[in-house]
Amino acid sequence: MEGLIEGLSPLPKHARRSITFDRGTEFSALPHLKAGLGIDPWFCDPQSPWQKGTFENSNNRLRRYLPRKSDPTEFTTRY
Repeated sequence: MEGLIEGLSPLPKHARRSITFDRGTEFSALPHLKAGLGIDPWFCDPQSPWQKGTFENSNNRLRRYLPRKSDPTEFTTRY
């Protein structure tokens, strides 16, 4: 959880309003994440594999345009 807190803390608050996880036991320390970032974690519903698929599909689409070395703190919003 410390790694997630360190990685997401530099983002503006509107860019880290929530975070969605799979239902793995590795996320049992979520109260620590919530306290560290002030965001609400969400879990994919059991027996709902399409939720995880949507999440992974969105990540794949982002990776097409954003190299792994991208610094998300440098992104701006264009309207």
